[in-house]
Amino acid sequence: MPKYFRVSLLTSAPALLALASLAAAQPAPPETPPAAPDAEAPAPAPAPPAAEPGIPPGEAPPDAAPEPAPAPAEEPAEVGPAPDAEPPGSFGVSGWSAQGSDTHEDEKHASKAPEAAREAGDDQVFAEDWWAHTRPMLEIGGYFRVRAELFHKFSLDRFDTPTETFWPRPADDGYFSGVEQYGPSLCTEDESGRGSNDDPDEATKPCGNHTQSGANMRFRITPQLLVSDNLRVISQIDMLDNLVLGSTPEGYSNSPSGDEADGGYQVNPRGGYTPTSLDSRTQAPPSEGKNSTSDSIVVKRAWAEYSTPMGQLKFGRMPSHWGLGIFQNAGDGYDDDYQSTVDRLAFVTGLKAYDVYFAGAWDFAAEGPTSASFSSPQEQPYDLAQLDDLDQYVVAVFRKKSPALERLDLAKGKLVLNGGIYFMYQQQLLANDRAGTCDEDYAAALDCEAGDASRGYNRRGARMFIPDVWLQLKYKKFRFEAEAITIQGKADSLETLDPGAGRNENWRYRQYGVATEIEQKLVEDKLRLGFDFGWASGDEDVASFGSQQQLGDSTISTYRFHPSYRIDLILHRHLLERVQGTYYFRPNVEYDFIRDSRGQKLGGGVAAIWTRADEFMQTPGHERDLGVELNASLYFQSKDGALNDDPNQMGGFYSMLQYGVFFPMGGMGYLSQEARDVQDQARVQADLSSAQTLRLYLGVMF
Repeated sequence: MPKYFRVSLLTSAPALLALASLAAAQPAPPETPPAAPDAEAPAPAPAPPAAEPGIPPGEAPPDAAPEPAPAPAEEPAEVGPAPDAEPPGSFGVSGWSAQGSDTHEDEKHASKAPEAAREAGDDQVFAEDWWAHTRPMLEIGGYFRVRAELFHKFSLDRFDTPTETFWPRPADDGYFSGVEQYGPSLCTEDESGRGSNDDPDEATKPCGNHTQSGANMRFRITPQLLVSDNLRVISQIDMLDNLVLGSTPEGYSNSPSGDEADGGYQVNPRGGYTPTSLDSRTQAPPSEGKNSTSDSIVVKRAWAEYSTPMGQLKFGRMPSHWGLGIFQNAGDGYDDDYQSTVDRLAFVTGLKAYDVYFAGAWDFAAEGPTSASFSSPQEQPYDLAQLDDLDQYVVAVFRKKSPALERLDLAKGKLVLNGGIYFMYQQQLLANDRAGTCDEDYAAALDCEAGDASRGYNRRGARMFIPDVWLQLKYKKFRFEAEAITIQGKADSLETLDPGAGRNENWRYRQYGVATEIEQKLVEDKLRLGFDFGWASGDEDVASFGSQQQLGDSTISTYRFHPSYRIDLILHRHLLERVQGTYYFRPNVEYDFIRDSRGQKLGGGVAAIWTRADEFMQTPGHERDLGVELNASLYFQSKDGALNDDPNQMGGFYSMLQYGVFFPMGGMGYLSQEARDVQDQARVQADLSSAQTLRLYLGVMF
């Protein structure tokens, strides 16, 4: 990660006081006796420049000319990746030092001690030595964003119940579905928009509204504590994560409902100063369970990386990414909402001369109930059982050329080939996935006793084999990239409600997914032509894309892309929530009208997406064609920012305006009997309407 911001960390405040007292008590150096008149006196060494305020001893001021670097010695043959290599995903080894030990650092620090003190054997602590040994650095990166969005007719004007549709109508839109009415009847004739023969001033008619709009924000920081050249600790912290602006007004609060069957929350009575929402004048900080579903600050990741001569060791809660990101996606993009985060112990090594890497990981995917308790907290909770663990192991072999060498080869007209295979194996014997309480339903809720949790076990008997192949081909300004995955496995039972029932369904997993991207850069990389294709297998025995209920055989075939792999603004992003059981064709073009070396650019792009269902039985209308979507965007990036020295990175102020329109086709419509019911009960034609969205993005990357 680029060095955006650095802070020198001292071990403690008493250390500063000790350093000051030692400096004050240090005796003055003895005077040098004058040389004889006829002796040849050596030429005096030049005096070091005076340190400027705010610059630690031993460092040159920012405008000082750097000293010439010594000629590099011949590098011995070694096993390990190049220091600047960037493999595809969380197995990246950038910053992997070939030194691998602290011996060199100790010698370098010792050489900074004054020569006279070393010859005299003086054991006093000098400022140079102190600063050299206590200088971990803190780098902070991240972004701040605000997104304003407008959704118009995302329900496609379908008359469905709120729970049986891709997108529910706005809560303030009054309509009939079957014989039941939804939404308020508190509007006048003009506000309703439907017309009436009643009194036009009487507010008793169903309200009419087809639009939802609002804004949300996020402040994300990714601190990196650089302990040494070989060791660092990284974290990811989100503040006000996707907070809907205006969602936590003063006077609004919740508490647990107290109904065990409900398990939800109830709204507390309002205070005298804010008896209604009309009296809210300010915002309260988000507090989970009180006025929000999450807290103001959420720590999402924290892990360490230690580089050795043989490879890089990584341990902790870290991002996971592979290839294009249709299976494992770190979700670190400026507009992402979802991410793959794993509790992992991993090691990466490789052959530097061939840019080939080998990685292995042991993941703690799901451990089941633990001994953590609210009533009797423990300093170190532990896992209550082993056979209910979802064991997950990963092996990856890939080739990824370092970015610097890749740019050089492309400039010379050479072909660059990257790729690899990512293999994941999962197994689980028992599981307690029940819903409910500990004592009545034997669910693995928080604060459960070991005996209660054990009575809710089912036999899972699951084994999963997941190979994922990634390929990237680059030639001059051309790029072809593809990822293909399959999930093959079995489970003895997927039951969650009837422990000990002895059901053995012999479920099978047969899922497939493919994504390809083609890009050609022209006109000094300002013009980018692209064509994307993707396919996710469907299941003819499932009634809808998002359903898990099998109506036929015991084979689960619907594959779902990671939701952070986005191809459009409406259908897959919001209505389907991801690419699942569909295939698409996406031609696109982007052009930078203004682009300079300092990072400032102004450009725009358009894309068209045609989507079809892999299995027509999963669509509402039982037809393959789902629709055509058109997207357009206009973006601007300023020249300020620490990242703008690299044209491939985004930095400083960034803004984007996007528009999308989706034209639904037969697959999103009604069946013939449903259309007749809508006409009879809602007294309207069962026609679909196009959906539209307008998005404004304002962000700062650093």
